[in-house]
Amino acid sequence: MRTATTTALALTTVATLLATVGAASADSGTPSPGSTPTGDGAKALCKRVPKIEKRLERALDRLQGDAAQRGSISRLEKRVQNARKAGHSEIETYLNDKLTFRRSLVPTLEKRQKDLAPVKAWCKANKDGAGK
Repeated sequence: MRTATTTALALTTVATLLATVGAASADSGTPSPGSTPTGDGAKALCKRVPKIEKRLERALDRLQGDAAQRGSISRLEKRVQNARKAGHSEIETYLNDKLTFRRSLVPTLEKRQKDLAPVKAWCKANKDGAGK
C-alpha cells in the first residue's frame, strides 16, 4: 500500500513539474505564429548577408558548371539528349521540364545577388542594422 502511495505522489509531482515547465515555455517572449512583425528584420538580415552571398555564388557556380558538375544545366542538357537518343520520350519530357525550371533559376539568382549588394552596403553603413 505504501509503494502505491509513493508512486502516485511521484507521478503527481512529475506531472505538476511538466505542466509548470510547459506553461513557462508558452509564456516566453517568442511570438506566436499569427503575430505581426514589429520591425523589418534588418539586424537579422545583415547578420545573414555573408551566408546568403556564399549560397548564391555556390548555386550559380553549380548551375553554370560543365557536364561533369552535378546539378548543372549542361549535365541536364546531356541527359535530355541521351533520353532523346534512346527514344525515352516520357523521360525526355520530364527532364526537359526540369531543365526549363533550372534555366529559369539563373536569372532569378543573379537578380537576388544584384539586390543583395545594396543591402550589404546599407548594413555596413548602418552598423549591421543595429540602429542609428
